[in-house]
Amino acid sequence: MTSDALWFVGRGSGVISLVLLTVVVALGIGARSGRTPFDLPRFAVNLLHRNAALTAIVFLAAHIISLLIDPLAPITIFDAIFPFSSTYRPFWQGLGTLGMELMAAILLTTLFRHRLGARGWRAVHWLAYLCWPVALAHGLGTGSDNNTWWLWAITMICLAAVAAAVFWRVSPRFDPPRRRVAVRPFEEVR
Repeated sequence: MTSDALWFVGRGSGVISLVLLTVVVALGIGARSGRTPFDLPRFAVNLLHRNAALTAIVFLAAHIISLLIDPLAPITIFDAIFPFSSTYRPFWQGLGTLGMELMAAILLTTLFRHRLGARGWRAVHWLAYLCWPVALAHGLGTGSDNNTWWLWAITMICLAAVAAAVFWRVSPRFDPPRRRVAVRPFEEVR
């Protein structure tokens, strides 16, 4: 693979991962209360949430691997493991490493959810809300195209999507679904 191809794969996969992570966070915010966006069936929202998260991780892996093997990218395996240790834009690069490690923690706890229990899994899963702004900041602060109009446009669209999900969730018009009361068989309903 040529250096140009690695550059495109590295940047493109990072941007796609950010867009998918935005979808994951927006769906997570929207579905948090049990009421799904656009009145979609809950299973469909959960399936989209999970598949978008897994696809984001695949693109994140492509992002990291392509930058590690790109001879022009000043990133080492040490930089990819230890946050804020890079000589190239250490703060912004460190945010990327931190975001990757947060996503790894979320993935690992999801894989072992049955052993952790719902409470332990949920505690780690809340890191997704921290992972998204970290990834957003990393994308704006790192790379050779961080000052391009198209990256800023994608970033603003991602920001608007999450802001819309938060606004929808906290708006006074948001009406969480009411819990149904269980009725015993052959019991008269009044």
